[in-house]
Amino acid sequence: MDIVSIIIGVVAGAIVAAIVVVALLKKGVDLKNNQLLEDAKAEGEVIRKEKILQAKEKFLQLKEEHEKVISERERKIADMENRIKQKNDSASKQLEDVKRKEIEIDRIKETLTKQLEVIEKKENELASSHKRQVEQLEVISGLKAEDAKAQLVEALKAEARTNALSHIKDIVDEAKINANKEARKIVVQTIQRVATEQAIENSVSIFNIESDEIKGRIIGREGRNIRALEAATGVEIIVDDTPEAIILSCFDPVRREIARLSLHQLVTDGRIHPARIEEVVKKTKTQLEEEIIEIGKRTTIDLGIHGLHPELIRMVGRMKYRSSYGQNLLQHSREVANLCATMASELGLNAKLAKRAGLLHDIGKVPDDEPELPHAVLGMKIAEKYNEKPEICNAIGAHHDEVEMTSILSPIVQVCDAISGARPGARREVMEQYINRIKDLEKIGMSYPGVEQAYAIQAGRELRVIVESGKVTDAEADTISFELAQKIQTEMTYPGQVKITVIREKRAVNYAK
Repeated sequence: MDIVSIIIGVVAGAIVAAIVVVALLKKGVDLKNNQLLEDAKAEGEVIRKEKILQAKEKFLQLKEEHEKVISERERKIADMENRIKQKNDSASKQLEDVKRKEIEIDRIKETLTKQLEVIEKKENELASSHKRQVEQLEVISGLKAEDAKAQLVEALKAEARTNALSHIKDIVDEAKINANKEARKIVVQTIQRVATEQAIENSVSIFNIESDEIKGRIIGREGRNIRALEAATGVEIIVDDTPEAIILSCFDPVRREIARLSLHQLVTDGRIHPARIEEVVKKTKTQLEEEIIEIGKRTTIDLGIHGLHPELIRMVGRMKYRSSYGQNLLQHSREVANLCATMASELGLNAKLAKRAGLLHDIGKVPDDEPELPHAVLGMKIAEKYNEKPEICNAIGAHHDEVEMTSILSPIVQVCDAISGARPGARREVMEQYINRIKDLEKIGMSYPGVEQAYAIQAGRELRVIVESGKVTDAEADTISFELAQKIQTEMTYPGQVKITVIREKRAVNYAK
């Protein structure tokens, strides 16, 4: 019992001690909370006072800015009022000026009306006086006014005709070419695109055979071989009585060459039948196409031209099978390219670019299709298609004045093309015909009165006529030049154009003794 009592006493003491400790801790916490609350209240009071001060400062700042805005607006309103007032004053002055001018205009109208009345009266008097004078002149001259006018018109016709001819020359120069010459040019160029100058000599080829027995094999049973060959090549094959020869007729030299090579291979092989013909023609076309490309490559290498599009190289190779007035187009283009390079070097220009333009200037004559365009314009479009430089494209298109020249290369190509085509012997024209044409030019020049001498120069491309200054006036010299051009154009046949120059000079000669 004592131990239990002791334990109970100990527990009771511990409980009492715990209660006392809890009471003391609670009191300490309350004291601490009270202290914190007082500190928070003091700090909040300080913050409140600071915020009030900041708000007052912000209010004063906004008030100051607002007053500035108001004063600025008042200033602007005052300025606007001043300007409006000035405008009103100006409008009032202008209105007064308008009223004053209206008054002046009314006064001027009255003055003009009076002057018009006076003028009308004077005109009536002048008409009456003119009528009386005409009647008096009719009585004196014995002619009516209409008859006198007719005589005056007839007297002025000769002078008017002379003046008109001088103006016509200027008009023709401005137009560059008359309708007749342009028509001839278009016809010649069109024929060159589909044939050449002499159709008989330039649209046929002769295929030689060893004996006339081969003709029968070429014709085949009921003509089936020759029909198959014509259908495959597009060439007309003429088998006639000509000994040991077959005539191949076609406007396209490439087709004629394909037919000739195919016939040669068929005759050499000995097997001639429709299936074999189609096989050989197809193979020959491929071989010829490869040869054309090889010719184009060899030409560009010989001339030192690099970077050409493969299609342009193929067109250069096709030039070998084209001709213009009997002049081989590839040889002509090579010659023009070399001339352009030489001339460009002499002028200090890019010789390689000039050579390139000279080689390509006639590619419009060898397209795969045949569009209805002048060959110069077509060549320019082809060059543009394959990304040639603008100056080269312009030189191609302008070498026959089809488009405006925009590059210094253009006149060089035009001049070199004329040099290559116009020199004697370059194109088909026998020497006798050439000499006769020169003589005819000089004869036409000498046929006009007052002409002292006439000289055909520049291979017949220019006619210089020297007239006597005492017999021919300057106006008559213009007339002779124009009429000579018309007469040569009508009566003669010639390639290109002929320049007529009439020279009139006056020499005053005296002797000092």
